[in-house]
Amino acid sequence: MSEGKSQPQKRFPLTLDSITGAADRKKTTAMPQMKNPQTATQNVVRHTTPTPPLANSIRPAADRTANSPLVSDAVRKAMVQRLAQQGIRDTAVLAAMEAVPRHYFLEPGLASQAYIDASLPIGYHQTISQPYIVARMIEVMRGGMSGKLSRVLEIGTGCGYQAAVIAQLAEEVYSIERIRPMHELARTNLRPLRIPNLRLHYGDGMLGLPQVGSFDGIILAAAGLDVPQALLDQMSVGGRLIAPVGQRNQVLKLICRTGRNEWMAETLEPCHFVPLKPGTFG
Repeated sequence: MSEGKSQPQKRFPLTLDSITGAADRKKTTAMPQMKNPQTATQNVVRHTTPTPPLANSIRPAADRTANSPLVSDAVRKAMVQRLAQQGIRDTAVLAAMEAVPRHYFLEPGLASQAYIDASLPIGYHQTISQPYIVARMIEVMRGGMSGKLSRVLEIGTGCGYQAAVIAQLAEEVYSIERIRPMHELARTNLRPLRIPNLRLHYGDGMLGLPQVGSFDGIILAAAGLDVPQALLDQMSVGGRLIAPVGQRNQVLKLICRTGRNEWMAETLEPCHFVPLKPGTFG
């Protein structure tokens, strides 16, 4: 969950402020070793060779760091090449990661670190997830599909970066943030990008958005001891949910809804996220 700059122009036009508001599982336990565990302290610069462009970059209306060599298009392309080397195979995900300027979602003092493979602090004890974990979770949620997901729910908007990436890969994206200053920050960050299919909501992410309907994909940016049943119930049949689960020793879990009252869970790899909490703050 996440942070960035402020631009107090007009309100982001597509927020969801107008929206009010135990099943059997079969589990497998394949545990491949994670190449780059996400931690907020691993801010080590990695040098790689730039890769050819995969997509046109999103350009914010007023990006004051756009001309810096530390946040240039070439550096972002190098990040995408590194993701491919780390095992990300979905070319649509790689293209989306290249299209969204990650440095725009960070404070200016951290912009030079935007494209290293590390999570970074964004305030309120939250972090922007490392590029690898963002790409990995979205790739798993897509499940190898060639087109776009119809409707995706993100729990934990943070600074808005992951939501912006997901919006390149889904027809509709809804994102919930429980910390009001984070919600406002995401609105500020996303406003100049004018992403038409992304809607933000301030509320308790553990409750989801039952008013909207079912979701083909759900992605959690915070770790609970288990996935809330309310979110499982909001999955469409055939839908995929990806979430970090655990307290001290966390793992990524993929949950697929196989029937009205049937879900199948698979453990993927170790990870480290901020805790999933109920209610709202601020």
